[in-house]
Amino acid sequence: MALPAGHRFPMAKFGRLYEILVRDGVAAPDQFHCPEPAPTTTITLAHAPEYVAHYLEGRLDDRAMRRIGFPWSPALALRTRTALASTLLTAELALQHGLACSTAGGTHHAHYDFGSGYCIFNDLAVTARHLIQQERARRVLIVDLDVHQGDGTAAILQHDPDIFTFSIHCDANFPYRKQQSDLDVALPPGTTDTPYLATLESHLTEVSAGFRPDLVLYDAGVDPHREDALGKLALTDAGLFQRDTMVLQRCVSLGIPVACVIGGGYSHDIDALAYRHSIIHRVATEIFQSL
Repeated sequence: MALPAGHRFPMAKFGRLYEILVRDGVAAPDQFHCPEPAPTTTITLAHAPEYVAHYLEGRLDDRAMRRIGFPWSPALALRTRTALASTLLTAELALQHGLACSTAGGTHHAHYDFGSGYCIFNDLAVTARHLIQQERARRVLIVDLDVHQGDGTAAILQHDPDIFTFSIHCDANFPYRKQQSDLDVALPPGTTDTPYLATLESHLTEVSAGFRPDLVLYDAGVDPHREDALGKLALTDAGLFQRDTMVLQRCVSLGIPVACVIGGGYSHDIDALAYRHSIIHRVATEIFQSL
């Protein structure tokens, strides 16, 4: 799905990520699954029916579309439903096998009745509520390590006692009006690997042991990277690898299934960006093969 020339969002990273994963032997083509688009009845578990209908029919006004950041098209509407379905499927596969990864997802800025920051429907909120409604899980932990706070997720799920939202993000970055997650950890610009990882280890240990979830939804955004165009933190590739290893090993050690989405990442260098997004898949493959 093409965006207008010069658009800020690096849509090409998704196709390139698939190519890199296959090229490097991280995943074989038959390991990929493409779901059917999510039905509106599922999307409305976390979104206003009127908002869902207006978006899918291309009837949102210009102001609402500017807030999202994409021009509307039937292709984008279909892609949006399919990407959300991929997170639902990833969660189901994680429950079956213990660990699964999506090549999309992490649309955490989408709120109940509006989209924002390149996020239209909130796949994390929809998936968490769907799993609980279907009695596939009793308690879901969302670990959001995108550089931006998951404000939409926090706002939608603020009154859901069986879903715990945990966000580590840059304090001086979008969204400038933060919401209240169950646990927010705001880091200053320029935070490097060592203090970031120490902060993550401390809070992850506390949250995973205290909340005792049946499933973790992990947003492995790579925009905390020091070269990211929209991030203000300073993690390296090695730091991202250690971060993802810490999260997945913690879940596996506790016997908690974990479903991973790739989250945010922004760069004109699509190859470098797609490689960074492949890190979560590389870590997951290593850990899965050792089980």
